[in-house]
Amino acid sequence: MSLIAIRHGQASYGAADYDQLSEAGYEQSRRLGRWLASHASPPERVVLGGMRRHRQTWQALAEAYAAAGIALPEPEIDPDLNEFDHRAVLDGYARQHVGDPALFHAVPDSRPDPRQVLQQLLAALTAWTEDRIEDLPERWPEFQARTRAGATRLRPGAGTVLAVSSGGVLSQFAQAALETSNARAIELNLSLRNSALCEFHHRTGDLRLASWNNVPHLAEARELWTYF
Repeated sequence: MSLIAIRHGQASYGAADYDQLSEAGYEQSRRLGRWLASHASPPERVVLGGMRRHRQTWQALAEAYAAAGIALPEPEIDPDLNEFDHRAVLDGYARQHVGDPALFHAVPDSRPDPRQVLQQLLAALTAWTEDRIEDLPERWPEFQARTRAGATRLRPGAGTVLAVSSGGVLSQFAQAALETSNARAIELNLSLRNSALCEFHHRTGDLRLASWNNVPHLAEARELWTYF
């Protein structure tokens, strides 16, 4: 009995509408679908977050399953698997930390330096976990409670559940499974590749981590290893 949790394919970072897959994101997701159809048992349930990038990732996966002649259950939508509001966290941090060297201004419709993105996210997420950002739509403890409630509803029955969500949500699953700190949860979040798959088990009612951040479908396409 297992939960296969998938981070969505690469979204459109730097574009006016982030919440849609890039061309690379579609290709990552199609490759993952082909790999799953060949190597994993068909899931008994499919659960998605309610964001467009979650749905688009699933559609690419489902196309690959269909090409392999595998019928899948209709996906359920659970808004508790939605990502936190990155823009609100980053903007809130910038308002209260003017002059922080970790901050930078992205150029519209261009891909920023991943190292700059990582530094900025690390600073902002750390402040968020320490309740040092005011006027946010969701505080860190609220995000934890929401996502962990979603994880509880993903508990497998006799087979496999497949879920498509985002890095922040999956890192909450891992934090709960590993019983680790907020700082480690941030590291797990920022380490997660686009379209990566992670496996969890429920043992004696508790979530346990079996594997993390796997991209076997991209083994021969290192150029598709992306994080943002």
